[in-house]
Amino acid sequence: MIPVSAPLRVHAHLRRSSDGPVRVVHRGRDAVYVDVGGRCVGVIGRRATAVPCALRSLAESFDVGSAHLRDGVLHLDGVPVTVGRLLDVGVPPLAGAASTLTGVETVAEQLGIVLPVITPAVVARLIGRGDGLTPLGDDVLCGWIAVHRAAGVGTPAVDAAVRARLSRTTLLSASLLDCALNGEVVPEFAVYVSALGAPAETDAAAALAAIGHTSGSGLLHGARLALSALHTPGVAA
Repeated sequence: MIPVSAPLRVHAHLRRSSDGPVRVVHRGRDAVYVDVGGRCVGVIGRRATAVPCALRSLAESFDVGSAHLRDGVLHLDGVPVTVGRLLDVGVPPLAGAASTLTGVETVAEQLGIVLPVITPAVVARLIGRGDGLTPLGDDVLCGWIAVHRAAGVGTPAVDAAVRARLSRTTLLSASLLDCALNGEVVPEFAVYVSALGAPAETDAAAALAAIGHTSGSGLLHGARLALSALHTPGVAA
């Protein structure tokens, strides 16, 4: 068996999903992602980014050909992926600290648009914008949404716009957007939010920005856009 730790919602999703083969969406040395009932579920090794839609293992590598679900347990090439511990991947509460906007302009240039405030109209231009399994525009949205969840500030119009367009991006990215909508984040993002306004903020921001090719920088800049909006009177989400 492959022992793993599971985010609470991932574990619940597996338990209520139907038995049978599941499609492998992406396979690599450090992670494999499968489609379970329209939601991307990962099984990741020790070197992979701990995305909130993945089961976490200490595996050194993967070489997976097929996957199926039986009685709420995912199997990779017939080997059960057994949950031994449940994880809380929720973003910590925001203490109200301010942050800087350094680097936001660079992300805007990469996307070819201006990002003053995230609105439903901007969502329509961001979703699916960029390359890879998690397009940069989606990462920006994830960071922006997650900070609002941390602050306890509702964003119903943006949320509705995101949900209406999830089919326009990759399955993994759509699942991560759903995670953000539910306040679920990677560990580096949680550390960054906890460090805001403290001496550790600079190092936490650097660690977050280092994730992936553009994913971490997108998350960071989305977070900083949200922090700017939350500290600007009269700006509504």
